[in-house]
Amino acid sequence: MTMKRSFFERLSGNAPSENTFDSFDDELPVVTPTFSAPRTQTPDTQARPSLLNTDTSQNEGQLPVDVHQTPSDIIIRAFVAGVRPDELNISISRDMVEIGGNRSEREQVSEPDYFTRELFWGSFSRTILLPQEVDVEACSANAKDGLLTIILPKLDKARQTKLRVKAG
Repeated sequence: MTMKRSFFERLSGNAPSENTFDSFDDELPVVTPTFSAPRTQTPDTQARPSLLNTDTSQNEGQLPVDVHQTPSDIIIRAFVAGVRPDELNISISRDMVEIGGNRSEREQVSEPDYFTRELFWGSFSRTILLPQEVDVEACSANAKDGLLTIILPKLDKARQTKLRVKAG
């Protein structure tokens, strides 16, 4: 019985080995992708349950944010459209920022009347761990056109001050 040479043996010209298994010689079945028929656009409340969940009493949304730095500040931006600035709760410590609030629907629409429902209504919060300590007393926040901007001045750890000792 003649043994079939492996791919490596044919490539390198080596003598056949004791092992008869060669994965390169095994032919794998060809799998062809199957495509399903396109879906019709009908109001389907089961299509995206995570987006259509209207029970906001137990669920809290997470506020998406952008965080970047300049040489002297850490800047946080978040869209808070539909929330008045006095309804936002912002807590700042030296290494963490917590943003919270509540977005309320202005009108009640019955569930069958929706074609698409992607907006989040209800309470939301976000905790952001800062990459560097900030000066809590010098922080500022501004909300304009639905965009919240928080400016957090960095603490300069390299800054030194001279302390004079008084003779007493």
